[in-house]
Amino acid sequence: MSNDTPSGDSTSTSTTTTSSQWHLVARPHGEPVPSDVALRTVDLPPLGEGEVRVANEFLSVDPYMRGRMNDVPSYVPPFRLDEPMTGGAVGRVVESRSSDLPVGTAVSHNDGWRDVAQGPAKAFSRVEELPGVSLSVHLGALGLTGLTAYTGLTRIAGLKEGDVVFVSGAAGAVGTMVGQIARLRGASRVIGSAGSAEKVALLTSKYGFDAAFNYRDGDVLGQLQAAAPDGIDVYFDNVGGDHLSAAFETLNRFGRIAVCGAIGAYNATGAEQGVTGTTRIVTRSLRVEGFTMGDHWDLAPEFAAEVGPAFADGRFVFDETVVDGLDNTFDAFVGLLRGQNVGKMVVRL
Repeated sequence: MSNDTPSGDSTSTSTTTTSSQWHLVARPHGEPVPSDVALRTVDLPPLGEGEVRVANEFLSVDPYMRGRMNDVPSYVPPFRLDEPMTGGAVGRVVESRSSDLPVGTAVSHNDGWRDVAQGPAKAFSRVEELPGVSLSVHLGALGLTGLTAYTGLTRIAGLKEGDVVFVSGAAGAVGTMVGQIARLRGASRVIGSAGSAEKVALLTSKYGFDAAFNYRDGDVLGQLQAAAPDGIDVYFDNVGGDHLSAAFETLNRFGRIAVCGAIGAYNATGAEQGVTGTTRIVTRSLRVEGFTMGDHWDLAPEFAAEVGPAFADGRFVFDETVVDGLDNTFDAFVGLLRGQNVGKMVVRL
């Protein structure tokens, strides 16, 4: 990958006057390659009144970032060329001109892809530090990841007690939370797909899934119907393509689909994979709805009140795939797109 200047070491003191930041320098065609990005060091201006400077401790890499690398209209603006990329991050205030966020405060924010961030205090949110738990949990299980899973199941899919739930990409950050929230909410059976035998075993042994299958073995429809002989009521879609087709064929009457993502098509260079079975939307009175979190932030307090205690008393578990070093952020992102993570993929600085 391109490295215009040395990244330097992140620091937790107020002497930090530079920030090493990943910039998008070319629009990817297919899977992003190292020449699409550059790591650059920029000088930081003195803090203004009401501003803070934060040393990032963990950065989030997420599938939606691939879409932001394309210059096309979407629910979130594309990254601009030759400017720093952004994304979720957690860190600690190292210099402050705000009484609301004194030095030492742990915060979450959206100025990831860099080691040091600064700006108005209102752009940073204080987070609770849990004994023995990494701050990175606020990027995953107790952050946007968990809230996404909760929103898709409760508001979009209208999960009901006794439902049979199918989750694609189930070993990923959102998928592992979907399965556990479905169980917490009284689903009668939870089924997941994943991309390796090891991930399939993890879903049933650790995350409480009743059944799981490896989609790389082929015949997604056949494997799903074998795992759900009485059909499914809810499909939480992270993949699209053949998984969505299989869900249409397996959903019971009045089934619901919450479309969260379609990672199977994010690096596609040609036409998207066709989806079959759409006539079932009519014949089985199915409901299909896509969502993005920008429309559902109001659920955050409800999510925290319901899932927070379950997490605290050990009813929820989570995995992270941790990549060390700002220099390796792009590699972590590509690894995520290739399915090399279990649970949340984060970069530790």
